[in-house]
Amino acid sequence: MTPAPSGRTVPAYRRTIWWKTASASPATSPLFDGASVDVAVIGAGFTGLTAAWHLARRGARVAVLEADSIGSGASGLNAGFVVPNFAKADPAAVLAWLGDERGRRLLAMIGEGADRVFGTIREHGIDCDAEQVGWMHVAHSPAMLAMLKLRAEAWQGLGRPIRMLDESAARALSGARHCFGALLDPSGGTLHPLNYAYGLARLASKAGAIIHEQAPIDAVLRDAGGWRLESRGRTLRAGKVFLCTNAAALGVARCLNRAVVPLRVYQVATRPLAKEIARRISPERNPVADTRANLFTYRLDREDRLISGGMAILPFRAEARMARMIAGRLARELSLPALPELDCVWQGTAAMTTDFLPHLYEFGPGFVGGIGCNGRGIALTAMLGEAMADAACGRALSDLPVPLASHRAIPLRVLAEAAPSFAIAEAKWRDWRDRL
Repeated sequence: MTPAPSGRTVPAYRRTIWWKTASASPATSPLFDGASVDVAVIGAGFTGLTAAWHLARRGARVAVLEADSIGSGASGLNAGFVVPNFAKADPAAVLAWLGDERGRRLLAMIGEGADRVFGTIREHGIDCDAEQVGWMHVAHSPAMLAMLKLRAEAWQGLGRPIRMLDESAARALSGARHCFGALLDPSGGTLHPLNYAYGLARLASKAGAIIHEQAPIDAVLRDAGGWRLESRGRTLRAGKVFLCTNAAALGVARCLNRAVVPLRVYQVATRPLAKEIARRISPERNPVADTRANLFTYRLDREDRLISGGMAILPFRAEARMARMIAGRLARELSLPALPELDCVWQGTAAMTTDFLPHLYEFGPGFVGGIGCNGRGIALTAMLGEAMADAACGRALSDLPVPLASHRAIPLRVLAEAAPSFAIAEAKWRDWRDRL
């Protein structure tokens, strides 16, 4: 964070391009002591707001409790890519881990995510710069092109409309310097994540959910017939509780945080590009990721800013250093005429599970947490939130497509938190070796 004029610090989400360009935030209500609801949802991000919306429209009395402001966590800090697949797990690996029946249900759920997001946006008129233009996964080498072909075949076998682009077609859609072909998922795209969160909040409120900002939950305690939530001396009683706090680590959010590895991600937004440059590097505005171990991604926003990000080997005082690195990488990889000027720089935290799959966690009867987007938060949360709503409405956790996991802390978690730094160093070495 950076110092504010008053001497206080500026929250990370207020330094994003999304905060700078967002519409007015939705109206919310203060939390009063002694209220009672059917379901309390902790966390006003994509997962929590989606779950609250589905529950409220089914007639449940729902309260959403947010420690800060709507979208102040990962939902307002990401890059706005809508990608309906796993970041690290191929379909074959999912089927091997979960078995054919359970694995196919999870893969079907994941594959529907982007269409569900854009369908909701269209049906309910959410103004969030949504562009369902297709997501490109660019092969940076011939070997990775062969890997993408196998991945595409696996998704096609599951009925997904994935197709491969040869080098010529991929280069026509992408400004990437290293491009030997690409996988194209036409259901993917981009949006303004904070405005999308605001849209979900308005849908939930319209359906009857009550949203409380500045309501951190310090404890969730077993109570007669349900649960008692405590927030700064105020009490809320609920029959069921959903914990949707992603990588947050304060208060009751620690219950989920200890089961994942936090991954710091640095993001930048450049100043708007000249129109001819924007058309050259992304004529159809497809968001792009490549196949290098040290991942390169980019997209355009509504004003033709480039949005990109990266991870630091040494995360200490890394923001300015990473901003220079990401800007330089954009200039090199997209053959820009000059180093792009940056409009915004910010840092977020992704929650990574050890198997790179989403999970549900049961902390007690009717007290359930959901997490594990692993960098695919927008598309996945549209499905995860609905699955959690199904659980509140009587569907057994074991019958949901999202696997149930132990909420015990990751063993040797201090070492696990250091693992991303080693992984990034290895990724850079592998990419250097491949270039040679």
